[in-house]
Amino acid sequence: MRTRVTTPSANPLRDPRDRRLPRIAGPCSLVIFGVTGDLARKKLMPAVYDLANRGLLPPGFALVGFARRDWVDQDFAQIVHDSVREHARTEFREDVWQELCKGIRFVAGDFSDEGAFDQLSQVVLDLDRVRGTKGNHAFYLSIPPKFFGDVVQQLKRSGLSVSNDGAWRRVVIEKPFGHDLESARELNTTIDEVFPSGTVFRIDHYLGKETVQNLLALRFANTMFEPIWNSNYVDHVQITMAEDIGIGGRAGYYDGIGAARDVIQNHLLQLLALTAMEEPLSFAANDVRVEKEKVLTALTLPRDLDKHTSRGQYAAGWQGGVQVPGYLEEDGISPTSVTETFAAVRLGVDTRRWAGVPFYLRTGKRLGRRVTELAIIFKRAPHLPFSATDTEELGQNSIVIRIQPDEGITMRFGSKVPGTQMEVRDVNMDFAYGDSFTESSPEAYERLILDVLLGDPPLFPRHEEVELGWKILDPVLEHWAAKGRPEPYESGTWGPRSSHEMMARDERTWRRP
Repeated sequence: MRTRVTTPSANPLRDPRDRRLPRIAGPCSLVIFGVTGDLARKKLMPAVYDLANRGLLPPGFALVGFARRDWVDQDFAQIVHDSVREHARTEFREDVWQELCKGIRFVAGDFSDEGAFDQLSQVVLDLDRVRGTKGNHAFYLSIPPKFFGDVVQQLKRSGLSVSNDGAWRRVVIEKPFGHDLESARELNTTIDEVFPSGTVFRIDHYLGKETVQNLLALRFANTMFEPIWNSNYVDHVQITMAEDIGIGGRAGYYDGIGAARDVIQNHLLQLLALTAMEEPLSFAANDVRVEKEKVLTALTLPRDLDKHTSRGQYAAGWQGGVQVPGYLEEDGISPTSVTETFAAVRLGVDTRRWAGVPFYLRTGKRLGRRVTELAIIFKRAPHLPFSATDTEELGQNSIVIRIQPDEGITMRFGSKVPGTQMEVRDVNMDFAYGDSFTESSPEAYERLILDVLLGDPPLFPRHEEVELGWKILDPVLEHWAAKGRPEPYESGTWGPRSSHEMMARDERTWRRP
C-alpha cells in the first residue's frame, strides 16, 4: 500500500499545483525610496496598481513613499493617482484605487536624515497595527547607486532591516550594480552585512519580460530545438537591444555610465546566459543560477579588442522625420564627454556545446528603431543539390525571439517559390503573443515586484553573476578608456562604421530588425 505524501500549503484551500489559481502576496508593505524619479512614476507605482487591480495584493497592502519633498500622505497619494491614470496597463477602477489609497503613506527626508528613518520605522510599526502587514516589509531602492550604501546603513541603524517572529524584510536594488568589479564587490559587501543573501533582490527588468521567460519554455519544453542548439548547427548568435530615442532627461544618470555598463553588463549578458545554459535540474532559483553562472564563467573575450569591439556616440540626424540633436548637444552633457551611446562586443563561450560559436552583443541609442531581439543564426546546409541560381536568394536559417516590441518568435527557412522553376527563397513563420493568447502580457515590473513580495527569487541575479559580468566587461572598458573619444554615428542609423567592420571581418553582417 502506497502512502501519498503532500506538502502543506500556506493556504489550506489552495493547492499550489493548481495553475488556475493565482499566487497572491501575503500581508506586507512596499517602501519605495526615490518616488519622485521617472522609474517610480512610470513603472513602479503603476505596476503596484496593476497588481492590485488583478487581485494579486493582500487587502491590507501598504505603499510607503520616501523622498525629500514637503509632502503629507495625501500629496503622495495624488502623485500615485496621477501616475496610475497616465501609465497603468490595466483600466482604472475607482473601487480598487480607494482600497489601495487607504494604505498609502509618505515620509519626508533625505538619505542622511536619521530622524526621517526613525519616523519611517514608526510608520512601519503603525502599518503592522493598522493594516495588518505583520512585520513584512520590502524596501525598493529606486535611487542612484551612489546612495545604496547610505540607505542600507540607515535601514540597519533604525532597525528596519531586522525582522522578528517569522516576519521578513527584503531589499530591492536597481541596476547598475556598481560601475566596475571593485565597486560591485564593495557594494555587495555593504549589503550582505545588513541583509542576508536570500533577502536581497537585484532587479533586472528584462528578466521579467514574458518573452525572456518563453526562451526557457522554448528550449526546455520542446524536443525539436535541443538537438540543433549547439555548435554543430549554430553559426553565431546576435543579441540586440536598440532604442530610437536619445537620453532625454537622464543626462545626470547616463553620462559617465554609458551603453556598455547600462545594458551589456546586465541585460545582454543575462540573455546570453539563458541562451547558452544547460538544462537546470529544476526551475528552482538555485538550480537556474548555477547553470547561468557556468556560462558566465566560461565567457571569453577576443584577443584583439580593437577589431572585435565597437563603441560610438550619436551625432545629430533625422529620427522619424524629425531632426534631433547629437549626444554632445543634449542638455546637461559636457561637450567633451567620452561616454558611449553605442556598444558592441564579440564574446565566446568556452564549453563543449558552444566552442567556436561567436556571440555578438550590441546596444545603442538613436538607432534605426526600438527593438530587442535574440537571433540564433544557423549554418548553411553542407550540400545543396540545386543549381547556383536556384538558391541565390536563400539566406541562413534562423530563430529570432522578439522581446520588444511585438513579443513573439520568428523562424526563417527556405521554401520553394510557386511555379514551374525550382527557386528557393527565405520565408518566415511567425508566432505572436498577441495573436495566440487572449490575456495581455503583464509589465516586467509587475512580475518582479510580485516575486519580491512572494519571496520568489528565480528571476533575480545574485552577486556572483554580477561580479562575473564585470570581470568580462572591465577589460573592454579599460581598453576604450585608453583610446579617447567614441566614434560618432548619425542618429537614425544602425551605429558606427566600426561595428559593421567588426562583423565584416568575420564574414558576417548584423541583422536589420
